Amino acid sequence: MTERVRHLHPAAPYRLAWAVWALRRRPENQVDRWDGHAYRRVFVTPSGAPVVVKVTQAGPATKPELVVTMTGAKVPASFQQEVLATLERMLGVQTNLAGWQRLVARDPRLAALAQPWRGFRPPRYASVFEALVNAVACQQLTLTMGVRLVNQLAAAYGVASSNAEGPCYSFPTPAALARANHDDLRRLKFSYRKAAYLTTLAQAVESGALNVVALETMDDREVVERLCRLPGVGRWSAEYVLLRGLGRTHVFPADDVGARNHLQRWLALPEPLDYAGVQHVLRDWQPYGGLIYLHLLLKGIAERGWM
Repeated sequence: MTERVRHLHPAAPYRLAWAVWALRRRPENQVDRWDGHAYRRVFVTPSGAPVVVKVTQAGPATKPELVVTMTGAKVPASFQQEVLATLERMLGVQTNLAGWQRLVARDPRLAALAQPWRGFRPPRYASVFEALVNAVACQQLTLTMGVRLVNQLAAAYGVASSNAEGPCYSFPTPAALARANHDDLRRLKFSYRKAAYLTTLAQAVESGALNVVALETMDDREVVERLCRLPGVGRWSAEYVLLRGLGRTHVFPADDVGARNHLQRWLALPEPLDYAGVQHVLRDWQPYGGLIYLHLLLKGIAERGWM
């Protein structure tokens, strides 16, 4: 086995644990693993070989350094650079939060929400495709059940690697899911409709019919319109991709009922919020609706005693 060690230098303050928990959302997550000290994920080289990537934080939040260890049969230099670039996006390493920090400093309510998570930088999924698959998997289910479905998808269609903790799996590629049999997906507990959605999405990405690179340069409305042409993708899924796949931290996916409930409780509002109500109560805190969404996610995780 080859082992390569590289380093990333996040903007301060930075806490790896907060970014990882917002990325994985539930302790059941087996694609993005966290043991309280190290983040692990399986990446795949262009030749199809698995590489286990481990990330740890050296130094305090005020002087952070991330130590990235890549272990595999071969770890080409070009692949190392690709992994580092992906991790920078995934873990919010260089995300500029100066405007958010100024707003928090002058708003007591935001300060109370944000202070426990000082050093948090908003994460993103490794790809837009991964964001789309997570959105479809979690539709009309609890988040815990959605994460478990994604685990099963990775075990069935990802690339396996073994370590002392047992087997672990990469997130499936579009090519792997494009070839998936609907009956096999049904055996993984996906509904027939979701199975069809997943293979159609994968085929669109694999063929280039959905140009995920072009989404980066589109405005929010254009992205939502384009994604909503895909089977199984509605406004909630599209806005989820804006935040979690494209890193647009002004977007609060307001059709997320759980997130709406968290927002209502945080603001101590007497009545439930609808889509328009979410936009209304967030108006004075824009363009940071997505950061509020993610801080409420962390708050909920902490309240369950998972961190």
